[in-house]
Amino acid sequence: MSPHPAEPIVVTGIGVVTPIGIGKTAFWDSLVAGRSGIGPIRSFDSAQYDVHIGAEVTAFDPSHYLPADAARHLSRSSQLAVAAARLAMIDAGLPRATASDDQVLGVAMGTTMGEAQVLETIDEDVVSGGLTAVSADLVTRYPCHSIATHVATDVEATGPVIMLPTACAAGNYAIGYAFDALRRGRATVMLAGGADAFSRISVAGFARLSATAPEMCQPFDRGRKGMVVGEGAAVLVLEPLSRARARGAPVYVEVLGYGLGCDAFHMTGSHPEGLGTVTAMQNAFRQAGIGPDDVDYLSAHGTGTPTNDRIETVAIKQVFGERAYQVPVSSIKSMIGHAMGAASAIEAAVCALTVSHGVIPPTINYLEPDPECDLDYVPNTARDCRVNVALNNSSAFGGNNAVLLVGRV
Repeated sequence: MSPHPAEPIVVTGIGVVTPIGIGKTAFWDSLVAGRSGIGPIRSFDSAQYDVHIGAEVTAFDPSHYLPADAARHLSRSSQLAVAAARLAMIDAGLPRATASDDQVLGVAMGTTMGEAQVLETIDEDVVSGGLTAVSADLVTRYPCHSIATHVATDVEATGPVIMLPTACAAGNYAIGYAFDALRRGRATVMLAGGADAFSRISVAGFARLSATAPEMCQPFDRGRKGMVVGEGAAVLVLEPLSRARARGAPVYVEVLGYGLGCDAFHMTGSHPEGLGTVTAMQNAFRQAGIGPDDVDYLSAHGTGTPTNDRIETVAIKQVFGERAYQVPVSSIKSMIGHAMGAASAIEAAVCALTVSHGVIPPTINYLEPDPECDLDYVPNTARDCRVNVALNNSSAFGGNNAVLLVGRV
């Protein structure tokens, strides 16, 4: 079961559920076209809130991916995750395991909010009827590990199953975990990604931090006013290259390595010199055995907040030096908002598709350059460009930072 220690680990399937498209083709087409999935909040009445825009997956119907009875017993984050996992397995041509084969399938998922909508319902029940009004079934849906559990149950996983609640860097953490599990022979195939559902808690929370934009998300633009809360899910299929080739699976990219870096500077703020991001990038390069000169595209965390974009730019310059001005950098959060724990997983899918298609998605809503953010942010229009190595950058509350490197096979 164990692959050779040096054997490449590759991505063979991509499943995404986003505000601009469900499934890799619809998502990619919208991304390259620069379509925005940000609009007025529809899932609840925002009249009493300071924020009235969000990036919701309005076209999602769980009955398209789950039996009706199963869909009723899963909350939204789990529904999004299971749908993304099913799409990824179909894309990879991955059959379910049988007693006669050697497939050991594991699951690694990340999240920020877990099943936040469940907590909102519990709160409403407590307010209206007291603790006795809360059903036991509802309480058991809340813990965030239920997301990974539901995915594992649906795909009949027999390998390791883990939930990594490392906030907005969780998707990259999950992919890194899957990479290690395969390298160590703990599984033959891993599903890895992240999921988060839109919620009043996240909208109110980020608004209270004065981190949300009133009209649109403008990463790296001089007039940027903040992030836009979003939702979604992405799952990647990872497996050793020899196994992928033996079964004739599509191969998007090789996972070259990942790096983690926790600066623990502030609960919600980044280190002023981007220490955590710098450390994560350096660790990723060290593990992959390559350097900044090898990178052709950088998928930025790029939330659109004044502080994040400036500090991320500082970190990129510190690691890349003068070459920072030659590497295209873009933020898809300008189109899909911030999908929390799903964000870096969706962006990892983008890196894989960028390498495969030779097109770099744009940063839309870029109207005026910022002297403090002076890199090439691929403004407003996608760019044809051969990309051999892509870097996916992600940061999170608590100083959690995770960087993923993928490359052409």
